[in-house]
Amino acid sequence: MEKEETGIWWAVCDRYNLNFLGAVGFNNWNKENRKIEMGYWLLPEFWGLGIMKEAGKAACDHAFKIMLVHRIEAVVEIENKNSKKILNQLGFELEGIMRDCELKNDQFISLEMYAKLSDNCSVIGFK
Repeated sequence: MEKEETGIWWAVCDRYNLNFLGAVGFNNWNKENRKIEMGYWLLPEFWGLGIMKEAGKAACDHAFKIMLVHRIEAVVEIENKNSKKILNQLGFELEGIMRDCELKNDQFISLEMYAKLSDNCSVIGFK
């Protein structure tokens, strides 16, 4: 993904012993429209410690400052309260619900669409 410039992912590791905790990254980089889709996951034993909030902030900063995206999107299962909490802490806003848009375990599920916009809305000089 990184080589083809369609996205980028990072391992999330403990800063003291470098143990692997999870991952955070981006897919579906649309350069023309300056948007990208964010994803993340963390091993359950590390939930609720603020780790993904810190990693997510670093990832969003990279997307806005280095990749020059204007919009970061994230889709979340409606029942995933922990993930929605992280997105809210990162400044994402709920935009709506995509009803019955994916199959999971042979059942349709609905997803919530969240987005965060860059503070820099200028497109002058962007290539």
